Amino acid sequence: MQLLLILGIVFAIGAVTFALQNDIAVTVVLGFWRYDSSLAVVLLAAVCVGVLIAGLVSTPSVIKGQWDRVRLRRQVASLENDRANLEGRVRELESAAAQGTAAPVPAAEGAAPYVGLKSLMMGNEEENPK
Repeated sequence: MQLLLILGIVFAIGAVTFALQNDIAVTVVLGFWRYDSSLAVVLLAAVCVGVLIAGLVSTPSVIKGQWDRVRLRRQVASLENDRANLEGRVRELESAAAQGTAAPVPAAEGAAPYVGLKSLMMGNEEENPK
């Protein structure tokens, strides 16, 4: 970013120097519009219009990049939170394994209870809650 700023400043200094050394009168004609001025003013106006167009063209990509950075920061925060929760769960399971007890496995929210394959194949209603 700093390199682009330095290059822009060097270009601007070069354009101003060139314009000041070439200050003859020129006529700009565009359709029915006619403008008489010095070459310096015309060149500086052309450079300013070019900078304005470049800024307008690059604005959508800059905004999209900012939105992507915000989205990715939120995603990283969510993943770090998940990692911390999983590390806590691993510590719980390791301590339960060291004590020789089985730690209860939390059921997923809204998940149906486990139904064995045999009860599914046999169609036992008392073992197969719906």
